[in-house]
Amino acid sequence: MLVSPTAAHRLKVTTLNANGLRGALRKGLAEWVAREAPDVLLLQEVRAAPMPEALPGYASAWFPAQKAGYSGVAIFSRLPLSDVRVGMPHAEMDAEGRVLSAVVAGVRFVSVYLPSGSSGEVRQGFKDRVLSDYQAWVSALLAEGTPVVIGGDYNVAHREIDLKNWRSNQKSSGFLPHERQWMTTHLASGLRDCHRDCLGDEAEYTWWSHRAGAFDRNVGWRIDYLLASGVEVSGVRVDRSVRLSDHAPLTGQMTLPRPGPERSVPQAELSQDA
Repeated sequence: MLVSPTAAHRLKVTTLNANGLRGALRKGLAEWVAREAPDVLLLQEVRAAPMPEALPGYASAWFPAQKAGYSGVAIFSRLPLSDVRVGMPHAEMDAEGRVLSAVVAGVRFVSVYLPSGSSGEVRQGFKDRVLSDYQAWVSALLAEGTPVVIGGDYNVAHREIDLKNWRSNQKSSGFLPHERQWMTTHLASGLRDCHRDCLGDEAEYTWWSHRAGAFDRNVGWRIDYLLASGVEVSGVRVDRSVRLSDHAPLTGQMTLPRPGPERSVPQAELSQDA
């Protein structure tokens, strides 16, 4: 059963790149969700058609890629979803199902999966175009005045402290100087990096390569973020106790600024378990 927004004063929000929702479910995602009970779960790289029954007790909204088994984002919520918005718009990005947002209890939550450029110049060029247009989209979203929480895989490590081997990766996609400068500008537009705020100068990562035992040696990158405007997200932590994906769940606690009106959502975009 969905939770009434008037009954919830604090919300737990989690973002996770699932690296394939079916695979994450096989690795225990549903059990982890039942145990940790995030009120809002922002998923990226779901690589599946909508599966509203995947997490009982949650409403869900989906934006799959046009290409089957590729990319795609979703939002699951224990509270009603409203004003679901699919895409940015950006024709190339939207074809890959990379941005989805919805209002939960007066806060707009965004699940975003920004592209990687690691495969070569073509995809890096695509990524660079996306970063510019995504920034414009976020700026317009913030100008609406509704509190915003963005969770997702940005495929950008902002600072040297955000990846273990930063010296050897200065020419690698995800840590290129112009990407890092873009992230600085992005945050300066009115967003707080809630995870970094909680970490201070501590190093903590959200993604590890499958190669050379990177996870066990904690040789990782911090490329997944919880960003906020107009609302506080505190106690942000990475859960390394589970291996649901090559990314780890990133979770924070937030206090609702005020109850918000809940508007109806087209059934094509929203599924609810009552």
